[in-house]
Amino acid sequence: MNVIDTLPEPENLKKLLKILSSLNIVLCPEEWLRYHSFVSEFDKNVSLASIDNGSGDNLFIVFAPQGTIIKGFDHESEVSPYARDEHEVWPGIYEEVPTSLLSLLEDEAITKEDVTFCFWRENNDLTWQQGEVEIPAGVEDGSDFLLGTIFRTAEDFVEFAEGYFELTLPLEVVAQVYEGAAITKEMIKALNPDGDIEQILRDLAELDS
Repeated sequence: MNVIDTLPEPENLKKLLKILSSLNIVLCPEEWLRYHSFVSEFDKNVSLASIDNGSGDNLFIVFAPQGTIIKGFDHESEVSPYARDEHEVWPGIYEEVPTSLLSLLEDEAITKEDVTFCFWRENNDLTWQQGEVEIPAGVEDGSDFLLGTIFRTAEDFVEFAEGYFELTLPLEVVAQVYEGAAITKEMIKALNPDGDIEQILRDLAELDS
């Protein structure tokens, strides 16, 4: 099964990315070191989720009234513009993207030209879409790897946090967050005993604004 076929519905994807961002806020005071981030009001009626592993790979997901677009960049992929002599985007990645969605990638923060895959979904689409991209056998575009960092379960996030943040988290508390529970002071203490609780609560409030 292709990774595009495993993607959640846009609204469920948005909820999941907000959950991941909220956990990163609790665990990591330095915004620039957070793996998962979410900006509720990136633009008018537009939200932006991002994933950055700090090693040159990133994922941007823009949620807008007209639909949702995902842009990923695996810096080691042979599909990368930097791996091509002409330094151009790989053919087929953007050609079929609806203009109304492609325009959402124009913001400098999203680095539109740094791309190895792109998926999208307009409001009337029943499934996620991808352009006709021909990639040689054995070449990876990074979509499996990067979309795999949208952790679907509390267990997966706990395992990730142990490696990335070097923290052992209480699974039952992370599971509560995944179930949609509002993060309380007690939960913050359980997840990050040394965290600045008031600052974390302010950052969480901004996430939900």
